[in-house]
Amino acid sequence: LNEAEITLPSFLKDLKEGSPKHIYTSDQWADIKKTPIPLWELADMKKYASMCIQYSRGCPFNCEFCDVTLLFGHKVRIKTKDQILAELENLYLRGWRSGVFIVDDNFIGNKRELKKEVLPAMIDWMKKRKHPFSFTTQVSINLSDDEELIQLMVQVGFNAVFVGIETPNEESLAECGKIQNQNRDLIACVKKIQRFGLQVQGGFIVGFDSDPPSIFERLIEFIQKSGIVTAMVGLLNAPRGTRLYQRLVKEDRLLKDVSGDNTDLSINFIPKMNYEALISGYKRVLRTIYSPKHYYERIQTLLRNFKPLQKKKYQFHLCYLKAFVKSIWLLGIRGKGRIYYWKLLFWSLFKRPQLFPLAVTFAIYGFHFRKIFKNY
Repeated sequence: LNEAEITLPSFLKDLKEGSPKHIYTSDQWADIKKTPIPLWELADMKKYASMCIQYSRGCPFNCEFCDVTLLFGHKVRIKTKDQILAELENLYLRGWRSGVFIVDDNFIGNKRELKKEVLPAMIDWMKKRKHPFSFTTQVSINLSDDEELIQLMVQVGFNAVFVGIETPNEESLAECGKIQNQNRDLIACVKKIQRFGLQVQGGFIVGFDSDPPSIFERLIEFIQKSGIVTAMVGLLNAPRGTRLYQRLVKEDRLLKDVSGDNTDLSINFIPKMNYEALISGYKRVLRTIYSPKHYYERIQTLLRNFKPLQKKKYQFHLCYLKAFVKSIWLLGIRGKGRIYYWKLLFWSLFKRPQLFPLAVTFAIYGFHFRKIFKNY
């Protein structure tokens, strides 16, 4: 249990000696400045769409439903710029030339070191190697308050960020302690980040005690207006140990542990809203936002506002052509929403031709999303 830097060595030592214990735990936080570089040689990189590295652990915020601070603490622990560059170099020398996901729960938890040391060093490293990677990560919405930070991230090669927006309902934000999202125009914040060339992928939650019956339509409207193409909408659940879990235990509303599957329509507590109304409204949100009409409209909304920094020309690969041809067959000919597919492609071709490959990519994403949510 806990962080592997602390407990795994003890387990491996005991295992080697033939006397492993059942449980290994610690009340200490690991010093990630001592974390070794991953042994990428153990992975068959051809089987992966993305590689992962980590810069920091912990989060300065404390949302009621989130277990990040429980697992990693409030204090943001960071690696040095030399560690990050060494990990990137290791991936580069292994031949990796694609996406890298920086897995931090909040990449901008320590802005000062990020802006002063890490991002400038990454920019220089990427330039010298002709931009071999693209990056994605997770951030809080207050990224929109710092234009310098956004610009640095874009210059590095970040093209998307996942943001926990959760809800457009101010009372629900207050309820869960999402202070970084309160008292701000969330749609304006999203669009600002998009204008700098970062796609915003959004996380949303329904099932808060403060959610009114209108929350489902409000959420649909928010997602459509914001142009968040990848909108992950889930039911509120209470992971063990979180402040939400503890509150629900006191209120005698907890039913079970979380299932760990955010597509199984499960909720592990008694909601304030009628359960059937909650599930019905949740299904309606998913059916609506991923219906061809709404989904393709949302892509256009993003592409109108999206201004990526083009650091290198698109490289042609035969697999891209195969994917495009397959999308024409599945989405443009066989698909029930084919009229919206063609409207998007022709609009992009004439209005935003430089973003045409991205329009096709998003169209294919939609096919995947509808596969996941087809039962809703």
